[in-house]
Amino acid sequence: MRTIDDLDVAGKRVLVRTDLNVPLEDGRITDDGRIRASVPTIQALRDRGARVIVCAHLGRPKGEVKPEFSLAPVAARLGDLLGTEVAFAADVAGDSARAAAEGLADGQVALLENLRFEAGETSKDDAERGAFADRLAALAELYVGDGFGAVHRKHASVFDVPRRLPHAAGGLIATEVEVLRKLTEDVARPYAVVLGGSKVSDKLGVIDNLLGKADRILIGGGMVFTFLKAQGHEVGGSLLEEDQLDRVREYLRRAEESGVEFVLPVDIVAATAFAADARHDIVAADAIPADRLGLDIGPESGKLFASRLADAGTVFWNGPMGVFEMEPYSHGTRAVAQALLDSGAFTVVGGGDSAAAVRTLGFDETGFSHISTGGGASLEYLEGKTLPGLQALED
Repeated sequence: MRTIDDLDVAGKRVLVRTDLNVPLEDGRITDDGRIRASVPTIQALRDRGARVIVCAHLGRPKGEVKPEFSLAPVAARLGDLLGTEVAFAADVAGDSARAAAEGLADGQVALLENLRFEAGETSKDDAERGAFADRLAALAELYVGDGFGAVHRKHASVFDVPRRLPHAAGGLIATEVEVLRKLTEDVARPYAVVLGGSKVSDKLGVIDNLLGKADRILIGGGMVFTFLKAQGHEVGGSLLEEDQLDRVREYLRRAEESGVEFVLPVDIVAATAFAADARHDIVAADAIPADRLGLDIGPESGKLFASRLADAGTVFWNGPMGVFEMEPYSHGTRAVAQALLDSGAFTVVGGGDSAAAVRTLGFDETGFSHISTGGGASLEYLEGKTLPGLQALED
């Protein structure tokens, strides 16, 4: 896979596909982690005299122009981080975008409006997607793929545009691929995987693939209740995917047969309602009251998980242990994050809510070996799937 070091970018218009899909509240960015992660590649191109045209998506406007999904606030924040004005195009590949691209001097930056305002970006019809890719590619002379959070999507800006322009991977994607190879090819053992988040169905593929690779799999978050139910325990009003029970039982059986250690919580923070001020108590994981719902792993589970991570050589963590946004249910996620920091292992935080939790709970990001910018992309890579965005960059 070529990198930006292999491109002659001086004086050329370079379209950079980044991941700027940040959370917004009333037009205010609440976590700028993905914007900060995009800066090194953009700055490296600026330093070499490129005329940088940044493109990205935000949310799911589904092919319609929706002001609440505008990238205008992102342009302002990107400019702050780069220390330069970022021109903002009012459309994606229309008159405003062409004017912004053509108006750039060496080292200057423009940001296009939300890619997903164009139906062709996400279309499953190759012709419609290709027509949009033609318009986008016409803005530039070179393409750099650096939006790792989108490489598992067969979208125009990720898959089709690099087929139309000389292309290379940005520094962020190159780093992500290097890290993920360390999780799949030459792993320092013991290899522990911590999985959380709300749905077990989101993690089935990665569990299936890691059963032959990981030494330990630790399960928390909302997905744990499907595991507890599969073992015959009461889970009350907790999140539950009834249609996955048989598959979870099969995974537990396979893990036992293959010698993979499955670690489930021993206690749960069970509340009367999904609210920070709801009454909540610590109960045994196999004795959740029928009128309660689990919102976090308990303190003994936090200690258990920490003990199973203490001697690890490699840890991959994807998904919080509870509803960390509410303080009473943040302690399990905090315990796991601290255990990663204390382990001395090669630690990878798998993007999405896990990365947000690290920042929200005030941890020093530099204490982890790597914090991924793409949760879904990381999981699909670990499932062994071919990611369209990486495939396009390798061609």
